[in-house]
Amino acid sequence: MELAAGVAKVSKWAVRESGDTLEVIERPHGGLSLVLADGQGSGQFAKDLSNLVAKKAIGLLADGVRDGAVARAVHDFLFHYRHGKVSATLNIVSADLATRTLVISRNNPCPAVLVVDGDLQLLDEPSAAIGMHRRMKPVVAERPIIPGMKLIVYTDGIEAAGRRRNQPIDVVAEIRRLVSSGRDSALDLADGLLSAAISLDEGRPGDDMSVLALAVRSGRRDDLTRRMWISFPIE
Repeated sequence: MELAAGVAKVSKWAVRESGDTLEVIERPHGGLSLVLADGQGSGQFAKDLSNLVAKKAIGLLADGVRDGAVARAVHDFLFHYRHGKVSATLNIVSADLATRTLVISRNNPCPAVLVVDGDLQLLDEPSAAIGMHRRMKPVVAERPIIPGMKLIVYTDGIEAAGRRRNQPIDVVAEIRRLVSSGRDSALDLADGLLSAAISLDEGRPGDDMSVLALAVRSGRRDDLTRRMWISFPIE
């Protein structure tokens, strides 16, 4: 099988720096982990906060700490470092080759969307941001990695899209439309959902927006090359 990841993100309109941060790391026992953090607020302060959270999580993952324990440790760190006065959402998504499972760890009120055999499943167990309360734990879901499965996670700027016009985005309907139209590669899913959200905000995002999508597909058994592609605009 082959695992592909796609990320699309944009900052709040007229704000130079996005408060969302994404980091990627190869797992020490095989596989890949992606960390998506959204700092409270927007602009440079939010960016510094999300960078702090994401880098702390990446360091622990590199040391072989399990995903759920990573989320708890990052929360404890942020709570004590900022004295419970700031918050951040945290998603950790891992393709763990030791267990052959996809692990989804959420400290984010926004759900994750899992697509298996064309069926959309909403991973929406109540979850809260880290940093504000003394005790906090992630919501963790684990699924076997199978060809054709897809996962989409996103920050709250996506869910807020369209509210100014009283036309809120229907994330599930948008993902279903993308999948049914055949635009279901990881990058297509990330780009498609982000584009729909920006369109509902009339081209002026009301908040930082980020979408992370993963897709598993059958791959050539003889092609073991790992590839990465990044597009990063410079103003």
